[in-house]
Amino acid sequence: MNRAPRLSSISLALCLTLLSPSVSMTAEEPNATQPQQTAPRQFILLNRAPGQGMNQAVPSSLGPQNFIEILEHFPHQPDAAVQPGVSFIFSPFRTPPETTLAALRQFLHSAEATNTPVLVQIDTEQWWEARPDLWNWWDPSRPGFDPANRENVERTGYALETALRIGWRNWGSQIRVLPPPNLAAPRYIEACRTEIRRLVPVILDWYRQLPQPKKQLFIGIKLGHETSIGVNTFHYPDGNALLEQPAEKDPVSGLQTDDVPARGVALIGYAAVSSAGIRSTGAPTEADLTRVAREYLETLCREAANLGVPRDRLFAHGAGWKEGELAYDIPINAYACPGWSFYKHAPDPGQDSGVQRNLARSNAPYWAATEWLLHGTEATEAWRNALSNTLADPRCRYVCIFNWESIRDNPGAQQAIADLTQPPAP
Repeated sequence: MNRAPRLSSISLALCLTLLSPSVSMTAEEPNATQPQQTAPRQFILLNRAPGQGMNQAVPSSLGPQNFIEILEHFPHQPDAAVQPGVSFIFSPFRTPPETTLAALRQFLHSAEATNTPVLVQIDTEQWWEARPDLWNWWDPSRPGFDPANRENVERTGYALETALRIGWRNWGSQIRVLPPPNLAAPRYIEACRTEIRRLVPVILDWYRQLPQPKKQLFIGIKLGHETSIGVNTFHYPDGNALLEQPAEKDPVSGLQTDDVPARGVALIGYAAVSSAGIRSTGAPTEADLTRVAREYLETLCREAANLGVPRDRLFAHGAGWKEGELAYDIPINAYACPGWSFYKHAPDPGQDSGVQRNLARSNAPYWAATEWLLHGTEATEAWRNALSNTLADPRCRYVCIFNWESIRDNPGAQQAIADLTQPPAP
C-alpha cells in the first residue's frame, strides 16, 4: 500500500498561514458537557520526546517546524474519522515558570498555525530539578536548602532520618535522579496546584479564542505521568550511601515489577502514607500506596476541573506493571477520563485485565491509551492491527505513541498510521 503523500512546499507554506489575524472570542466555552459534534471521534497522537526536537527550556523549539515534520508524513484529512495530532509533556518543576509558560504558548500557537490537534500533558511528578526549595534537605551548598524539606521527599521508614537523597529511573537505561516526591506532602501538593492554576488558564484562553472550525484542535489536558509510588523513581537498599560514590558503581539489578509493593528494591511510600494519615506503623501495603497515588491524582484533576476543564477534555494517566495490580485503579476519578500506558498489551488492550476491570466501572465519556508503543516489529500489518485493536472501543479517545522519535525511522509504523488516518473511500 502506498504511503500517504508528503506535503508540498506550497502546502506547508499555506499551513502556516491558517492563523487568522483577527480571531474573535466565540460563544462556546470549554465547560460544555459533551464534545463538539463536528470533532473527529478519535486521534492517533505522536508525542515529541522532551529534549529531542522540542525542548521546554528553549521555547522557540516548540515552533511550527516540529509540527510540520509530522504533518509531512500524516497530512490533515478533514473527512477522516481518525485524525493525527501531536502531544508534548510540560514539566513545570523543570524550568522557571516564565520559561514553561513561554514554551506552552509557543506550542499552542504552533498547533493553531499548522492546524494540528494537540494534547497538553502536564507532569509534576517525574522531574523537579527547578524546585530545590521543595527537595533539598541535605546540601547547604546548593539552592533551596532547608532540613524541613525532608517532609516533601519519600522515605524508607517513618523517621525523618530515612528521607531519600537519591533515586533511580530506567526508561531504557538506568540513570540517577532526584528523590521522588512525597505525593501527600501538603507543601508539595500546593506547589502542584499552583502550577495547574498557572498553566491551565492559558490553555483554556487559547481554546476560547479559537474560531469554531478549529475547536477540535484542543483534544485535552493530561495530568499525571504513570502516577504511582516506587516505580518510575525507585530506591536501592542503602541508596543514600551510594550517592557518595561514582554512578558507575551503582547496582543495576533494577525493578522486579511483579514484586508488589517493594518491586524488588527498597520499599518506599512511608512518607506518603504517614502524611495522608493512613498509617504510622507497619509497612505500607499495595492498597495504601494505591490510595495515596489515586488521591493525589484526583486532587490535580479536581483543580483543573474547578478551573473549567470539562471531563471529556481531561485525562488522568495511570499504569500497571504486574497483571491486574491495584495501580491500574489510580486514574479513576469523577473529574477526568482515565488513561493508561500500553507496552506489553499494545497489540490488544482488550487483553489487559487491569484496564478492562476499570473500564467496566468507569462512567467517564472516554478513556485513552495515553502512552503506547508497539515493540519488536516494523511490519505495517502488525502496527495497523495493534492500533485498530486499541481504537476498536469507541470510547477510546486517542492513542498517544511514545514517541515520534521512536518511529521516525520505522516506515511500517508510519504506513499503518497513514492508512488509519485516511478518509473513507468514496
